[in-house]
Amino acid sequence: MSRPGRWWRGKSTPAKVETYTRYSFHFFAVIEFLTAGLPAVGNAGPRLGGWLTLMVGVHAATCAVTASRALDWTRGRRERPVRLLWTLAAVTAVCAVGAMALSEHVPDREGFASAAGSVFGVVLIFGAGVMALGTRDRRRLVAVVGGFAAGAGLVTFPVSMSVTTALVVTLVILLGSGFLAFTCVFSVWLLDAVYELDAARETRTRLAVAEERLRFGRDMHDVMGRNLAVIALKSELAVQLARRGRAEAVEQMIEVQRIARESQREVREVVRGYREADLGVELAGAHGVLTAAGIACEVSGEDAARGLPGNVQSALGWVVREATTNVLRHGDAGRCAVGLRMLEGHVVLTVENDGATAAGAGGRGSGLAGLRERLVAVEGTLEAGPAGQDLFRVVAQVPLVPGVAS
Repeated sequence: MSRPGRWWRGKSTPAKVETYTRYSFHFFAVIEFLTAGLPAVGNAGPRLGGWLTLMVGVHAATCAVTASRALDWTRGRRERPVRLLWTLAAVTAVCAVGAMALSEHVPDREGFASAAGSVFGVVLIFGAGVMALGTRDRRRLVAVVGGFAAGAGLVTFPVSMSVTTALVVTLVILLGSGFLAFTCVFSVWLLDAVYELDAARETRTRLAVAEERLRFGRDMHDVMGRNLAVIALKSELAVQLARRGRAEAVEQMIEVQRIARESQREVREVVRGYREADLGVELAGAHGVLTAAGIACEVSGEDAARGLPGNVQSALGWVVREATTNVLRHGDAGRCAVGLRMLEGHVVLTVENDGATAAGAGGRGSGLAGLRERLVAVEGTLEAGPAGQDLFRVVAQVPLVPGVAS
């Protein structure tokens, strides 16, 4: 019983929307068969009604296959199914004309005429609606819907010999097929928008990483650029002095050695500042980033972070940073809660989000392994995993008194 749930939770938001859209198009075929195919047997009898049911079944199956292939085309996974679209148009025309022709051969059966008319209208409406998925041009879309409606009127007029009846049929087919075509096109547009939003979120995450790398690069350039230039000049001066046998060359090389050591110290400070994370800053940053990504974020316990030792703040700050990145990259979070509290001689950091997927939870292992290594240095522990349906929780504990097991 849990396999369907895991299958669904394992999908990303765009994949879920695509699955829903695809099965909705398939459900159109079921609706067509239930509204026009099955009632034909009861209205027209098993023999003649069976032919109508068969025609509707073939048309519904063709619509389902065409909708699936057209959806793949809109996602760029296959070429436009031109032959299949023409096949659907031909099957729609054959079924509609065939239903009308059969009604003419059984003029005395009122129930059969009603069933045949229902089949005539339904196959035209669903045929035009599904064919709309195979076009991205508005003019062609209008031409498909208008062409089916006009064709229905032209076929109806010789049979009914009534202009009013032909106009009513034309209007019904136009409105029905137009509404279904709009529904299909809007569903595809919505699916494309969801995929674009997901790609934009992923791009935003990559840009944040790239911005941090650029910041680190600028800091390194500022530290090393000037010092290396001074080292190069003093080294060149020392070479010239040494060639002349001047004792000042030793002084210049001593100065070069001093600047090199100073540069080494400054580089270590830059790297240390890059590696260390301030817990208060990370908590505020997590709230801002998640809120900007459309995730309702609640942060509590900021005041508790101020009195913590620097190494504890750094370790927990990295937990917040990594957990926030995972919330953005994995799953489909709509809510995230970050809490910091004191509990029995320990400081406990909890990060919990909904929308956890099986793939997202499984892909967090490497980052969490690095966090465990950082927490070991302050005698802390880290627990991460599902915490109920669609929930993922990260809990970090660090003792406030050194030597106390966590």
